[in-house]
Amino acid sequence: MENQNTALIIVDVQKAFDDPKWGERNNPSAEANISRILGTWRDKGWHIIHIQHTSDKPHSLFHPTNEGFRIKEVLTPSEGEIVLTKKVNSSFIGTPLEEHLRQNHITHVVITGLTTPHCVSTTTRMSGNLGFNTTLISDAVAAFGLYDQHGTYHTAETIHEISLATLHHEFATILTTDELLDSMNGIS
Repeated sequence: MENQNTALIIVDVQKAFDDPKWGERNNPSAEANISRILGTWRDKGWHIIHIQHTSDKPHSLFHPTNEGFRIKEVLTPSEGEIVLTKKVNSSFIGTPLEEHLRQNHITHVVITGLTTPHCVSTTTRMSGNLGFNTTLISDAVAAFGLYDQHGTYHTAETIHEISLATLHHEFATILTTDELLDSMNGIS
């Protein structure tokens, strides 16, 4: 991993996802793992991009006037870190993300955030399709349980694991936080 060509992308780690309406969630350590990665990135002075979901609907948890819009304190952006807002699942649609990465000669992105089957997955797929070397950190993302079109409930862990399986090798390399950090030893 070359530092000057790698960016950390943190997708939608916002207070809205603390609302009980989402139901069962897996990986309660996701934010702590993202924080570990973010701390390493900051120590090395590498490129960091925060993505923040927004909604035009005043009743939405993601509306800018609602507390849910705010990025969780554990991952509050520091001065100089890029914050982009999006209105759809992909961090690349309706934002200058692709242009920003290309202008800064970023060829490798490391993706973390919420939620695995939605904005994380969509951003990961587009990143791979756009030609970026993409790494997704499996324990720095999380999912919620979902009902399918037949009314069958699938646990958060099942949704998470299947989402990762659909991305692995086709769109991204899947690593854990420890595997990522171990691979960065000696890189400055």
